[in-house]
Amino acid sequence: MGYKVAVIGATGNVGREMLNILEEREFPADEVIPIASRRSVGREVSYGDARLKCRDLETFDFSGVDFALMSAGSAISKEWSPRIGATGCVVIDNSSCWRYDPDVPLVVPEVNPDAIAGFTKKNIIANPNCSTAQLVVVLKPLHDAAKIKRVVCSTYQSVSGAGKEAMDELWNQTKGIFVTDPPSPEKFTKQIAFNVIPHIDIFLDDGSTKEEWKMMAETKKILDPKIKLTATCVRVPVFVGHAEAVNIEFETPFSADEARDVLRDAPGVLVVDKREDGGYVTPVECVGDFATFVSRIRDDQTVDNGLTLWCVSDNLRKGAALNTIQIAETMIERGLLAKKAA
Repeated sequence: MGYKVAVIGATGNVGREMLNILEEREFPADEVIPIASRRSVGREVSYGDARLKCRDLETFDFSGVDFALMSAGSAISKEWSPRIGATGCVVIDNSSCWRYDPDVPLVVPEVNPDAIAGFTKKNIIANPNCSTAQLVVVLKPLHDAAKIKRVVCSTYQSVSGAGKEAMDELWNQTKGIFVTDPPSPEKFTKQIAFNVIPHIDIFLDDGSTKEEWKMMAETKKILDPKIKLTATCVRVPVFVGHAEAVNIEFETPFSADEARDVLRDAPGVLVVDKREDGGYVTPVECVGDFATFVSRIRDDQTVDNGLTLWCVSDNLRKGAALNTIQIAETMIERGLLAKKAA
């Protein structure tokens, strides 16, 4: 007997990707139920070769469900995750709602799988921000090898991180420019086609954005509270795939060659680092893959024990859908969740 899995927000970018990955990875599910808002009830979504009809979140009974994979935004998660958790169903939430709650584990399975055990306090597990997820997968093995002191990260984040409307806006603006139809920003604060925007989420009092704050706070919670991190998060005219230029300062000497060897053996990481034209991975090339790719590993000559690298990952996969499913898989592997009776 397998597990019963509900995917909440099944009609969105991440929800659809969750359904794809559940099927691709042959997750041990006897039943997968797509759930959406009332206006999407009856709408069909794909699950492998099957077509599944969406059910209504407000009327669905979660008492017989093992996992609820939540990708419906913070407001819905704030209202529904505790209610679903109270039925005994484990909620794995992709929004920012529960990430900073001390009673909710924030998990990237390659980095801090032991933290999952804390789910029993609320029956909720949080998935980190997509830009944080790929970063900590890379930082973890390096931190284990040579203790990271400080990280400076510049992100190049695709529009899919802002949802389907953002992807539509990039597409429509790009087409419009070629037919002399002036772009009209709606989802973004400025034109996104053929442009970059150094602004993701709201501004905070210190001049940083909430996206930048998330990377700092989440890295500390997942990896090590002593790590100092500063980020500049930039939206770029790419449909899928986040990239990051990462500068790392270690407490002890650690060379680029040593880092390359460590990362080659790290779970979830693929090193493609040839010092030649095209010897690196770009966002377009990582789409559809589960790995975080690392390239351009080199010593930083401007600081003691410094290293610089480039990493890219499919944000809809590793940054969101895949990580959520890996958490569920880890719970099963560790025997943390018994299957409910049919």
